[in-house]
Amino acid sequence: MDFRVLPFGICALDSHLGGGGLRTGALHEAAALTQSLADDAAATLFLAGIAAREAASGGGPVVWASCRSDLYAPGLAQAGLAAANVLHAQPRNEAALLAVIEDAVRDGTPSAIVAEAGKVSMVATRRLHLVAAEADMPVLLLRRRRNREQDPLAEPSAAWTRWRIGSVASGRLGVAGVGRPRWSVELARQRGGDPFSMILEGSDETGRLAVPAELGRRTAETAGTARHAAA
Repeated sequence: MDFRVLPFGICALDSHLGGGGLRTGALHEAAALTQSLADDAAATLFLAGIAAREAASGGGPVVWASCRSDLYAPGLAQAGLAAANVLHAQPRNEAALLAVIEDAVRDGTPSAIVAEAGKVSMVATRRLHLVAAEADMPVLLLRRRRNREQDPLAEPSAAWTRWRIGSVASGRLGVAGVGRPRWSVELARQRGGDPFSMILEGSDETGRLAVPAELGRRTAETAGTARHAAA
């Protein structure tokens, strides 16, 4: 079946994805590798970058739905999502959050939906994937940890792809300062494809990832079996 895709623009990454990129009309999930704030930020900005690139292509706003009130607008802007292009929704609980997502997708105005949730049932993910497919709109779900030991991706899901994102040390600069952030990007599961992992530079102001300069083509060689199992 043919479907529209949103490529990352990195051959080493896109070549491992069915169709050469992310299917747009689908549910995609990401979780932080650990409970650390650095990994949580990396997973958040990973999805923000995807949403930013889809918004730049489609021209519509991004709906960001969360029951929390700690979203940091300057951080999203650094990943390509300017505050003027984001519509915030803060439902009272996660049951209401799922309804907000479905309503936003069916409305058809947004280019993409990003939502944050701690627990989502298999039935709910199936519904989200179906409405995303019908609207040809990406639904990006940040699966938050409920405790230190719990792995959000251990729960079954109908998502098209499931990612684990963690922070790693940035490269050294020739002058004093902080280099571009680097992430461990692990595709834990994808429909019709194999899992893999690699080290990439985090989303820039256009929402794009990059291959670290000193790694170059060797980054592709890091692709392999993911370190965790995902349902």
